[in-house]
Amino acid sequence: MHPLCHAAERSALLQFKESFIINNSTCRFVRHYLPPVASWTLENSSCCSWDGVDCDKKSGHVIGLELINSCLYGSINSSSSLFQLVHLQLLDLSYNNFNFSQIPSSIGNLSKLQYLRLFDSFFAGQIPSEISQLSKLSSLDLSCNSYPSSCSVLGLVSFDPSSKRLLELKRPHFESLVQNLTNLEELSLSLVNIPYPVPSLLANMSSLSFLILTSCGLLGELPTNIFQLPNAEFLHLVQNPGLIGNLPDFNRTSHLNYLNVMGTGMSGEIPASIGNLGSLEQLSLSFNNFSGLVPPSIGSNGFAGPIPCDLMNLTRLTTLNLESNKFQGPIPSSISRLKNLMNLDLSFNNLSGTMELDSLHVLKNLTTLGLSFNKLSLLDKINSSASFPNLTMLSLASCNLSEFPQYLQNLDRLMYVDLSYNNIRGLVPQWFLETSKETLLILDLSHNFLTGFDQSPLVLPWVWKRFYNWSGYWTHSEH
Repeated sequence: MHPLCHAAERSALLQFKESFIINNSTCRFVRHYLPPVASWTLENSSCCSWDGVDCDKKSGHVIGLELINSCLYGSINSSSSLFQLVHLQLLDLSYNNFNFSQIPSSIGNLSKLQYLRLFDSFFAGQIPSEISQLSKLSSLDLSCNSYPSSCSVLGLVSFDPSSKRLLELKRPHFESLVQNLTNLEELSLSLVNIPYPVPSLLANMSSLSFLILTSCGLLGELPTNIFQLPNAEFLHLVQNPGLIGNLPDFNRTSHLNYLNVMGTGMSGEIPASIGNLGSLEQLSLSFNNFSGLVPPSIGSNGFAGPIPCDLMNLTRLTTLNLESNKFQGPIPSSISRLKNLMNLDLSFNNLSGTMELDSLHVLKNLTTLGLSFNKLSLLDKINSSASFPNLTMLSLASCNLSEFPQYLQNLDRLMYVDLSYNNIRGLVPQWFLETSKETLLILDLSHNFLTGFDQSPLVLPWVWKRFYNWSGYWTHSEH
């Protein structure tokens, strides 16, 4: 049962819709797609039931507006009826085209906002100081407003360095923007032009867990306390060559699971205490000025030759991670003896040969499987009833796949799927859109030869719609 809709807010939403061109030609990605605002009509007077609109169950006020990839095209200014929705707590306008508009200063009217996401929507100009008045914000994402649009998932990789940054942070500067945002948990400003130092006050934001500052033109010394924030989990500061500093000593209480400072001007020795980061899953320190020895606590190596068959005698193993080495030759068929394996990652080696995934289906306990970026050719002949029932993470990038693996359709726990850099052609099948609908968080289908969907979805079906990468090698302008 939806709450009653306030007439003034219904009118404001309809005025907002009417201020844009909305049709298939204005969609950023999927064509033949019915955008959420299609349900916004006078005939359907209950605005709380409209797609993309969330209302408070007691008061009936509109508190959430999620219009991701809603085919909105046109300019927006401070007189927009959007800013009459003063009860909004969440506003997400990502993946639209606001035609190089400035972010309106009236954004400051939305004083209850906790989530503001304007990712990759062709906003331009100076970020308004009024955002600094939104003291309840816990998530702020202004990333990837560039021309041409150049970001992939999360704005982390594969952006075009020649792209023009559309947004800038000069007046107000970085520090004045965030000084009142003491509740921030997520801050993402990739490709915003910020030719200033990272403010030291960021290192005092104890709630900050997620920081992305890709290619911002940052200058000066990075406060080392940034790396020691008590709740920091995800730090991505790549492609800022003017950013200097050293890595600090890390303690065992750190929650960091992702650290990337590639392409910055950081220097000094890599501290041995980096081995204290027990939660770390990804680490990139490349293209910097670090000196000295790589500490053995990282566990760096460059093993080469075939995968030793003696490993297959360790039948109690639960994790086998040989990624990012120089192993070559086929994957030993005797790997099927490791029936207790939960995590298997052989990615980023020189493994070769043709492999049927049938040879791995006996590993019933697998939750993680990574075979990406080898020289393998995978054959999908697996009996779907015998596939990996507990799999949550699957990485098969660059495995010479020519179609969507059929066994995926019976998996209902997947959180991460990477099928990028393959030779998958044609339409995304309808059955694939039913895969792990309640759990999938990250999906990468980029760099294939896809042409669309077997049946165009009204909206992407996965409950946790956060980071999906459809870019790269779609034909007929479908991406």
